[in-house]
Amino acid sequence: MKKVIPPELIPDVDYEILEVGGERFLQTNEAMFTFYKRTKGEQSPFFLALKERKVILGARCPKCQIVRVPLFELYCPECEFETMESIELPDTGVMNSTPPITYFAHSLFQHQVPFGRGRVLLKGADTALPIHVYTTKGILTPRIFKKGTEVKVVFRDERMGMPTDIFAVPLSELSGKQQKKRGLQESELDWTSPEEPSVPKPTPETTKTLKQALTKLSELAGKVATSERAQKDLKGWKRSIQVKTGGGPFGILIDDQKLSIQDGSIEAPDFVMVCKDPGLFEDWMDFRESLTNAIIAEKLWISLNSEFTTVFKLDRLPRSLKRT
Repeated sequence: MKKVIPPELIPDVDYEILEVGGERFLQTNEAMFTFYKRTKGEQSPFFLALKERKVILGARCPKCQIVRVPLFELYCPECEFETMESIELPDTGVMNSTPPITYFAHSLFQHQVPFGRGRVLLKGADTALPIHVYTTKGILTPRIFKKGTEVKVVFRDERMGMPTDIFAVPLSELSGKQQKKRGLQESELDWTSPEEPSVPKPTPETTKTLKQALTKLSELAGKVATSERAQKDLKGWKRSIQVKTGGGPFGILIDDQKLSIQDGSIEAPDFVMVCKDPGLFEDWMDFRESLTNAIIAEKLWISLNSEFTTVFKLDRLPRSLKRT
């Protein structure tokens, strides 16, 4: 059974010494526990419908016919608190506004980033449903969703009767059969075949830039091997990353607390990074631009939205080596 706080988020009994303004400060890991149970009360029918039937419920006033979703009111405020009736709503609609994207979330949502936070106006509804939005086409960036984008609500495979039991994806990313299916689940979507952006053929200049970047990356990997702080950033993490650039391909290999760089193509990578300018990785190591910012600015593309945590870990390395 899953725990409210995942075991991997519970820190070890540990300490570190921080240096700020030339002074040394001792910092230790501590804990403060607050657990509680929360009933959904009169909103239970809405959440039970998500969990048990993969259905979105709304409320319609029999007098003014206004349809509200989610079922946040039982009596119509426009019609002298007329009792509203529960109805099932379609699972397609349009974005009510351009959603902001969360790249940095607190620990309980860290495994879900990046995600958009928007409101979907479902067909037949007069109010918009708050919901997370994702894409199946690689990393989520600001250009994918905007006001008026047609979307479909998708249900999580494991549902707990919570707002995060559902999310929305662009309708254009789904097949005709998926668009029509009611109660479409996340496991029925193809998350592994995004359209990979093309990179220009290598030139003498980009080949030289890549060679310089690979030299510095190999030096960084060597420094990780002697830095406890940097090794801690990679502890328990294993990934093989194929990087494709305008200067040629290379691989980034993470094996627990070890980092290595491989020139050329690698076999069966966990995911792919693509960027036109191989100098981006020099900028990253020299603190001119983080990989995270490069993704947001669409200078760097990654094939799996779920691998953003790996990007965070890589972004920590230059900082950890600097502090070391």
